[in-house]
Amino acid sequence: MRSTRRLGAEDSATRDALLDAALQLLLEEGYASVTSRKVAGRAGLKPQLVHYYFRTMDELFLALVRRGSALGLERQARALESETPLRALWAVATDPAGTTFTTELFALANHRKAIRAELAAHADEFRKLQRDALVEVLASYEVDLGDIPPAVLPVLVTGLSQILVLEDALGLSTGHAELRELVEGWIARYEPASEAAPIERRPRARASRTARPGA
Repeated sequence: MRSTRRLGAEDSATRDALLDAALQLLLEEGYASVTSRKVAGRAGLKPQLVHYYFRTMDELFLALVRRGSALGLERQARALESETPLRALWAVATDPAGTTFTTELFALANHRKAIRAELAAHADEFRKLQRDALVEVLASYEVDLGDIPPAVLPVLVTGLSQILVLEDALGLSTGHAELRELVEGWIARYEPASEAAPIERRPRARASRTARPGA
């Protein structure tokens, strides 16, 4: 029977501090290190407070999934509003912290049914939105996808970016420079090169975007 005891408020600064601490531990040491004692210690709080805000550690992980999903959608929206959305989307996809976060949660989900279902639902929603976003951007550049089904686009982006990030972490880099050069060359057909992909809000509407001459 589910407990009906009172929990701390979801908008509490203390709750946010516990989630921040859990995220840091997950990124630095892996999901197995995310225990109530370690989370409290990293946040500089008493261990009892973890279970004041989360009945179980599964609830804490679920909160991380939901917060991570919301952040991912926000970053994708900002990328789409930049002057160079393809570069910005690629920067988001190849962010090491984001990939590590997802990888650790997928590993955890193999052992926790509730987390697996939640993570799959959020990932599926994000992938569909990413598909629609990529189709919109590519259409604005008049890119002909040919026989490539739109649903394949986010799978390709996710697969390539995760391989790069995960293998980089292992010290494996064979073929990475060539792959990055290939992606850069393709993006450069439609967007100018820059030192860093801007992920910021721009006043110009996406509908005004046109393909570069010669693209």
